[in-house]
Amino acid sequence: MLTLAAWLKQAQQQFAVLSQTPDIDARLCLCHVLQVSNSYLYSYPERQLTASELSLLDDIVSKRLQGQPLAYLFGYWHFFDLRLAVSPSTLIPRPDTEILVEQALSLMLPRQAKVLDLGTGTGAIALALAHNRPDWQLTAVDYIADAVALAEHNRSALKLDNCRVLQSNWFSQLGGQRFDLIVSNPPYIDPIDPHLAALTFEPLSALTAADQGLADIKHIVSIAGRYLNPDGWLWLEHGYDQADAVRLLLQQAGFDQVCSKRDYGDNWRISGGYWRG
Repeated sequence: MLTLAAWLKQAQQQFAVLSQTPDIDARLCLCHVLQVSNSYLYSYPERQLTASELSLLDDIVSKRLQGQPLAYLFGYWHFFDLRLAVSPSTLIPRPDTEILVEQALSLMLPRQAKVLDLGTGTGAIALALAHNRPDWQLTAVDYIADAVALAEHNRSALKLDNCRVLQSNWFSQLGGQRFDLIVSNPPYIDPIDPHLAALTFEPLSALTAADQGLADIKHIVSIAGRYLNPDGWLWLEHGYDQADAVRLLLQQAGFDQVCSKRDYGDNWRISGGYWRG
């Protein structure tokens, strides 16, 4: 039988062939199977794994080595201190997207601000905002029915009654509604980008956009003003090399105070602007 420490060492060596964080991946697997915190692994390194636990771990490691993301294997992932159910119908929430949430929370908005999250996927952005600003009213939309169902499941599980989830092709089902803030993490990868090879398990429709990855961003920026209240904001996630292009689009659409922010990896990740109305 293997101890926790021995299994971790073995798994780290296996994960090193495909992960930049093999230690973290191995620990996440153990925490998931044992249903314990990371601190438990440090406290009880000599604890022996049972045969059933080893079987579950072997299955996860085997699938992970085939390239399957841990989030899909676990069925959940963490984002901004929230545990969210995930599925292959949506993107896995990423730490870099948390900078979009942080920026939204830093804005001077009305106490009962109305906020729209376009292309919500798991609901990560909208639910993080709803959780941190109970007085805000969130609307989260997605075109994919499975994504809408998943976001609604997460909303219900987190008991966030200040958020509603709708099926909509961007703004199509929002009528004459107006918001104080619009946020979005739209598809922004060029379909011929070589980085897509590492994302084969995630839905391409949520990753890629035409026009060198800018098609959906252009659409959102060109229409957003019709759905913003005066003194509202639009903030978008984009590719590390798209900040200049997105800022230009915002300026051309009439937004003021246009700027970009870097993510935790020091890459330009989000851009936004102020709408005078």
